Amino acid sequence: MPDTTRPPLTRVAVLIPTYNEHDTLPAAVHGVRRHVPDAEIVVLDDASPDGTGEVADALAAEDPRVHVIHRAGKEGLGAAYLAGFRWALDAGYDALVEMDADGSHRPEDLPALIAAAGDADVVIGSRWVRGGRVVNWPVHRKALSVGGNVYVKMLLGMPVNDATAGFRVYRADALRAMGLEDVASQGYCFQADLTWRAVRTGLRVVEVPITFVEREVGDSKMSGDIVVESLRRITGWGVRHRARQLRGVLERPEHWQDL
Repeated sequence: MPDTTRPPLTRVAVLIPTYNEHDTLPAAVHGVRRHVPDAEIVVLDDASPDGTGEVADALAAEDPRVHVIHRAGKEGLGAAYLAGFRWALDAGYDALVEMDADGSHRPEDLPALIAAAGDADVVIGSRWVRGGRVVNWPVHRKALSVGGNVYVKMLLGMPVNDATAGFRVYRADALRAMGLEDVASQGYCFQADLTWRAVRTGLRVVEVPITFVEREVGDSKMSGDIVVESLRRITGWGVRHRARQLRGVLERPEHWQDL
């Protein structure tokens, strides 16, 4: 049964960050419109030199439910999402969806993700739960993702299997409760940071299996440097988290009585 303390979602914004997605953006927008026709779409373009911003403007001219935010330059996925969150929260949307424009996030999975938000604060489209799968990934890429997520889960003690996933639904109230002022905005770190904040805040986080399809056009924006920096930050969070746990145990009177 849905949790009646969570109001129904009547205004949903699908945030689609873009950088050089000229060839794939139209299919993403049309797919969202086909599978969740009542949702609105917000394209967040980082001044793509290939003309993606102009493509987005043309789509918006055809459809009043498509909005475009033109950003000054390439600042990365996390920074684009944070700008989109602020815009959508100010505009009064009930739920915000993160979705890539490159075809890796299938629009047909959106209805299940949004439906799950009826009984959750954060919904993660997960590759690494039963029923989830990845298409066209090389073995080393799959190993990096699985290994990274196991590391995050064990280090931070989170009951989440795909903390780095980028296909998500957030209730607006959940984002407000989590606080976005100092979110780490790069690479794996961005998604893991938001997941960790949601869990620490006591929000209900659920995972819904999706099929993730490796992009066929363009190149991944994820570099080795971003992965290393993200894991370095996550390690710092984990060390501090475990230190706090240890201090809590040592400060309990019953701990000393048992010695």
